[in-house]
Amino acid sequence: MNTPAPQLLLVDDDVTFCTVLARALGKRGYAVHTAHDVATALEYAEQHPPAYAVIDLKLPGETGLRLIARLRQLDPLARIVMLTGYASITTAIEAIKLGATHYLAKPAEVDEIVAALHKDTGDANIAADIRPPSVERLEWEHIQRVLNEHDGNISATARALNMHRRTLQRKLFKHPVRN
Repeated sequence: MNTPAPQLLLVDDDVTFCTVLARALGKRGYAVHTAHDVATALEYAEQHPPAYAVIDLKLPGETGLRLIARLRQLDPLARIVMLTGYASITTAIEAIKLGATHYLAKPAEVDEIVAALHKDTGDANIAADIRPPSVERLEWEHIQRVLNEHDGNISATARALNMHRRTLQRKLFKHPVRN
């Protein structure tokens, strides 16, 4: 008897990355549907609630965080991995609070993503980084927290940070500072 492949929703605005990852996940036994924005992903998910989802944080318009709660409503057992090149403690915590199963920073290997989709618990043996973060990293974290508090609104975030909007935009378009 042939069981159908589990449905996986892959949401990323980088079309090339999405195509490559979809192909790799398909080879690992998933029936992958791709979307490049929140509206398209929700439209598909409401018709075909996926058992698995891999969602990019930074999407055009809304963030991928908006998808997590809705996918969780559609299927409380769905396994959701937030994948982002803009990793921060704030967004990781919010993703988990909203119902993501796991949170991974890009670049992530396909096998690492698949493993995250099937992890039920955290790893207590993971090495703790006891070095304090750099000032630049702390600034990045603070900006991400305030941006999240203002639902991704750059103008409102700039006002809250007492920063010029263009300066904030330049900081946001840079990749996150590594520790």
